[in-house]
Amino acid sequence: MSLSGRPREDATDVQARRIEEAAPAPAPAGAVPLTPLSGRAGPPPAGAVRPSARFMRAHPAHWVALGFGSGLSPVAPGTSGTLWAWLAWVVLGLWLTPAQQGWLLAAALPVSWWACTVTADHLRMADPGAIVADEIVAFWLVLWLLMPAGFWAQLAAFLLFRYFDAAKPGPVGWADRLLHGARGWRGGFGILLDDLVAAGCALLVIAVWHHI
Repeated sequence: MSLSGRPREDATDVQARRIEEAAPAPAPAGAVPLTPLSGRAGPPPAGAVRPSARFMRAHPAHWVALGFGSGLSPVAPGTSGTLWAWLAWVVLGLWLTPAQQGWLLAAALPVSWWACTVTADHLRMADPGAIVADEIVAFWLVLWLLMPAGFWAQLAAFLLFRYFDAAKPGPVGWADRLLHGARGWRGGFGILLDDLVAAGCALLVIAVWHHI
């Protein structure tokens, strides 16, 4: 009988073949590797991660640290974060009393510390420019102590704060160098410290101006 006339299960010329084990699927392109939080001091490890919208969505701390996207600005992210802080504070003032804004600011300080610590570690950089939570919480402090104030007074406070934060004269530069390059919680506090000192310098100039 020809092979074509045999039942299929009776065919003897079929060779058994070993089924290869499936290779693991490759990781999706553009996946963001996150490193565990580290408390060690010293310079950041090589292979820093570039901040992006995908990175921001990967962890709640990233949203806070990157100013809900304002820190991703390709031009002057610190200024963009401060402008976001100004707008957010004005909007919050429509619903919150000054006392409630004070409590919000008190809660924002430790939350920003946590967010800066985690995000800097995930970015594998000591003080990434995309982190703007430090500008936000520091300028909120300026506005809380300045209010009530008109637009021009707020604009003057904005310009003063940006000058001290960017140029880092005197005590701001000292605060910036104090924990420069630190990692973990010390590094996160170092990210906040120079901006808080810049806020204090801006408030000092405003206070002197009012008493002249």
